[in-house]
Amino acid sequence: MAESGRKCRRAEGADSADILTITGRGKYDSFAPTSALPAELDSVQAQFGEGPCVDAAADGSVTRSDDLENERRWPQFTREAVRSGVRSIVSFRLYTHSHVAGALNVLAMKAHAFGDEAVTVGEVLAAHAAIAVTSGQRETQLRSALVNRDLIGQAKGMLMERFSVGADQAFEILVKLSQTSNTPVAAIAAIAAKVVGLGPDRR
Repeated sequence: MAESGRKCRRAEGADSADILTITGRGKYDSFAPTSALPAELDSVQAQFGEGPCVDAAADGSVTRSDDLENERRWPQFTREAVRSGVRSIVSFRLYTHSHVAGALNVLAMKAHAFGDEAVTVGEVLAAHAAIAVTSGQRETQLRSALVNRDLIGQAKGMLMERFSVGADQAFEILVKLSQTSNTPVAAIAAIAAKVVGLGPDRR
C-alpha cells in the first residue's frame, strides 16, 4: 500500500496522497500517507461522516472536486480542507470485494490540478492499492484463524484434563457456551482457558 501512495504522490498535479479504509462498523483507518495532511483530513471525514473519500469508498467509482472553495457537497470537510490549503481532491474507490470499503485519495494545493490523464493514472493505481488491501486482509484473517485454532485447542486440552472428557465432548462444551452466551467459540475458548488454568475450585 505504501508504494501506491508514493506513486500517486508523483502523479501529475498531486501534492500528497493516502489510502482510507472503512470497516462495516464505521472504523476509519489511514494507510501509506505521503504527508500528515491526508490522514488529518481522513480524521475530519470520520468525525463528520462526509467527504469525497467517504463517497468514493461507499458507492462511487471516482469522486472529484476541482475547486474546494466552490464545493457545496461536503460543507464540514470542505471548510477544514480549504483551511489546510487544499484546493483539489480526487478519490478513487478500491474494489476490495469484502466488508472493508476503501479509497485512494490524492490532494493538491491548487485548483484544477488534475486532468483526465491524472485521473486515468489514479484509477490504475487504485486497482493496485485494492490488491494490496485485499492481500493485507487475507494475511490478517489467516493470522487470526491460526490464533483462534490454538486457543480452541488449548481450551479443549484443559477441559479434557480437568473434567476427564474426550476431545469431542470438550468441544461440545465450548460450542454450548458459545450458543448460550451468543459469543464466538474462539472468545469462549480464551475465557475457558483462563478459568480452567486457575486450577481446582477452592472451597
